[in-house]
Amino acid sequence: MSLIFIDCEAPYGAGSPSVADMTHFGAVEYKSRATFHGRDCFRETFEDFREWLKKFPPPWVAVSDNPAYDWQWLNYYFWKYQGSNPMGHSARRIGDFYAGLCGDFWKSSRWKHLRITKHDHDPTHDALGNVEAFERIIRGER
Repeated sequence: MSLIFIDCEAPYGAGSPSVADMTHFGAVEYKSRATFHGRDCFRETFEDFREWLKKFPPPWVAVSDNPAYDWQWLNYYFWKYQGSNPMGHSARRIGDFYAGLCGDFWKSSRWKHLRITKHDHDPTHDALGNVEAFERIIRGER
C-alpha cells in the first residue's frame, strides 16, 4: 500500500470541476517523498500521473487535508480522460485521523501546526507539509 498525499489548486471561487478547471496539483508519496506536480489538467498530465503512481506498490491511498475538495478534482479528471481512477473511490482526511487520536471530534484542524514546509498554496509544497505533519502525528506529536 502507498499513501499518496495530494493537494489541488483552482481559481478562487471554482469549488468543483463543474465550475472551472483546476490550475495545478501536487502529490507526494509518503515513504519516499517522491513528488509529482501536475501543472494543468490535460489528458497528458493524467497519463503521466498514472505512470508516476506505478512507481509505488498499489493500492494507492489518497490522503489530503480536505479530500472533499482535493479528491474530487483528481477523480473527475481520471474518469474524464481514462475512464477509471487508479486510486479507487475514496480518500483519507488527515484531520479526521488526528481528531480520532485525540479523542475529540472538534480537533480536526489542530494538526496543521505540525507542518514543517510552509503552506503557501504551491500544491507540491502543501502536500509535502501534510506528509511531514502526518509523520509527526504517527510519532505521537499532538
